[in-house]
Amino acid sequence: MTAQHYHAVVIGAGQGGVPLATTLARAGRNTALVEREHVGGTCINEGCTPTKTMVASAKVAYFDRRSADYGVRNGQVSVDMAKVRQRKRDIVQSFRGGSEKRLHDAGVKLIMGEARFVGPKELEVLLNGGEALQLRANNIFINTGARPANPPVEGLDSVPTLNSTTIMELDEVPEHLLVLGGGYVGVEFAQMFRRFGSRVTVVQRDKQLLAREDIDVADAVAEILRQDGVEVLLETHAQRAEQTEDGKIWLTVHTAEGERMLSGSHLLAAAGRPPNTDKLNLDAAGMETDKRGFIKVNDRLETNLEGVYALGDVKGGPAFTHISYDDFRIIRTNLLEGGNATITGRKVPYTVFIDPQLGRAGLSEQEAREQGLNFRVAKIPMSYVSRAIEVDEPRGFMKAVVDADKDLILGCAVLGVEGGEIAAMLQIAMMGEVPYTTLRDTVFAHPTLSESLNTLFAAMDEDEVERTSQAMSSLKS
Repeated sequence: MTAQHYHAVVIGAGQGGVPLATTLARAGRNTALVEREHVGGTCINEGCTPTKTMVASAKVAYFDRRSADYGVRNGQVSVDMAKVRQRKRDIVQSFRGGSEKRLHDAGVKLIMGEARFVGPKELEVLLNGGEALQLRANNIFINTGARPANPPVEGLDSVPTLNSTTIMELDEVPEHLLVLGGGYVGVEFAQMFRRFGSRVTVVQRDKQLLAREDIDVADAVAEILRQDGVEVLLETHAQRAEQTEDGKIWLTVHTAEGERMLSGSHLLAAAGRPPNTDKLNLDAAGMETDKRGFIKVNDRLETNLEGVYALGDVKGGPAFTHISYDDFRIIRTNLLEGGNATITGRKVPYTVFIDPQLGRAGLSEQEAREQGLNFRVAKIPMSYVSRAIEVDEPRGFMKAVVDADKDLILGCAVLGVEGGEIAAMLQIAMMGEVPYTTLRDTVFAHPTLSESLNTLFAAMDEDEVERTSQAMSSLKS
């Protein structure tokens, strides 16, 4: 079989792969993109787009049930999961179609199939139609992402288990959803389906939810979930899963109080995502991976093979769409513009789309402590924020870590109304090296969420916290 030759082959049409392929093609490089299932990657098809679409539907149901709190009378709330699913599918398809059009307009050759290495710069693609194709390229870019997987629990593979993709294809509201895993995926789906009307139990083996977060943040998230009616079990180990003849799923767990049996109608496994490298036949190319199968790269995203790069989730590290896209920008800068961009010191902001949101940027308080930095912490509850009170969502808090010597903001956590947007404002201040005192003294419009930065940084002085609290109480009384 004669191999087709390209200047560049991109494996995986994710949020790094699509812009990279189109940019290379527009730069005059003969480019092919190999995708085994859907253009757009995890973000468009199984991650950001569909989940946040469904989060929005769940929030409407939540507000509908709470309408009396706002003085609005309403009837009994019911959720049409088939309609929720169709709305999600329609938006996903529109986004996917946009990515396909970008590839077509740029002149990228889109090949639908499964790619595997047969040499350092040689690929074999098993086309979805059953035929095989041989490819050679000067440069190869791996953007195959990661996938959900079941945790090692006895019997789990023999019971019907949902993952972060299949749970969004349900056409009915689960009676009782058991969630294995209290990370970002687990907490988003837990709250979402509680708001759709399910009973929900989260089983988390660690002492806190969201293991990367400060303990006060994790505790506040757990409290918000419990207020919404989610049962949160911490330091609880799943030991065995089974399904009885009546269709119920039973999960045996070990808690601090001893063994407990949980019964549910549905089970979501949300505890980890291994990389999609198992079918790439990386050994044939001599490519190095870590013990979990993630591809090893240097700070320029180069693998140990010359001219072969990895970007996005497949290389490990923070699994966020915006990181995958920034990986593309680094490769573009270095390969097409003669630059020297690296991932060293890259700031990694993110938002957890529970409600209210958790927005994060820069260092956490724990990370600052571990690095031995001289820092101060500004912290206020969202009940100090006028806008949060007015929309009747005063749960959560804002926290910023500040360099005690330079007055520069090192990081923040904003658990509150539009927390991701407020965290982005603080991120911009961090990038511009704006001292916290500038935000403290800036005149922001009232009543907006942005003016909460005045109050937050005034709280660097404990006496000022008390004065602010008294002033707010007086203002609202």
